[in-house]
Amino acid sequence: MPSQIEKVHCLILGSGPAGYTAAIYASRANLKPVLYQGIQPGGQLTITTEVENYPGYPEGVQGPQMMIDFEKQAARMGADLRYGMATKVDFSFSDGVHKVWIDEEKEVHADAVIIATGASAKWLNIPGEQRLNGYGVSACAVCDGFFFRGKEVAIVGAGDTACEEALYLSKICSVVHMLVRKGEDGMRASKVMQDRVKATSNIKIYWNSETIDVLGEQKVEEVLIKNTISGEEQKIAVSAFFVAIGHHPNSDIFKPFLQTDEAGYLITKPGTSKTDVKGVFACGDVQDKIYRQAVTAAGSGCMAALDAERYLGESGLF
Repeated sequence: MPSQIEKVHCLILGSGPAGYTAAIYASRANLKPVLYQGIQPGGQLTITTEVENYPGYPEGVQGPQMMIDFEKQAARMGADLRYGMATKVDFSFSDGVHKVWIDEEKEVHADAVIIATGASAKWLNIPGEQRLNGYGVSACAVCDGFFFRGKEVAIVGAGDTACEEALYLSKICSVVHMLVRKGEDGMRASKVMQDRVKATSNIKIYWNSETIDVLGEQKVEEVLIKNTISGEEQKIAVSAFFVAIGHHPNSDIFKPFLQTDEAGYLITKPGTSKTDVKGVFACGDVQDKIYRQAVTAAGSGCMAALDAERYLGESGLF
């Protein structure tokens, strides 16, 4: 075996709550896991400000700090944490191992692979969006809406997720300004979700409205929109701006080998983290398009490590 190829029992790809939790459990099982942290060490929580809904933090915690805590715990358990991103895989199992290339250079052969590469929120790519990300701009109303209770907020999107989050916000915010780029007949959400939104008195829908910019110096203060029919521009005073136009699972390199749904989420066997390739497991947001919470991601990371441990034991590989 060439010197540049490394052989490991358990390889974990990704370092959000799912990846770090998998590393903690795999380490305790003495699987000697190697974890590559990916392009965004700590995952989406590193761009979140305060987290108040994760058990064990009664006073709340900053998202980046929570991920530092996860990382420290995984390291203390003995996980080998490394910088680097998987850029290519071969799960054909031709040589009895799974092959992963890191940063297009290093080749790693693993008996078991846990995929925890997460998902990335889709953004509008307008000027103030990333500048105010974490300061009123968010891609998760369930995560961050609580901080704007009693205030006016805006949400952009036209699918079921946007409707669900608008309804959630309507219960805690005074007014929800819902921005829909197309007309009423172009809304993608199911009829029942559309009806619920339209029937909610404090949700104000702006049809044919394109979001031009998010305004504010230190935090979100206004959103600038333009009517796509009349061309008229309008500023709406809001304290938060939620983007709900979908997520993209970070699964592209796995698609030649693993089954995905129409949106690209990895498919796992019900009640497990097992993919359709033996020895390959998936956890967290790369396979969860429903809940997308830190606590559910961590739970699925635990499942993946336990599934990997059982697989390696039953296969006589460890």
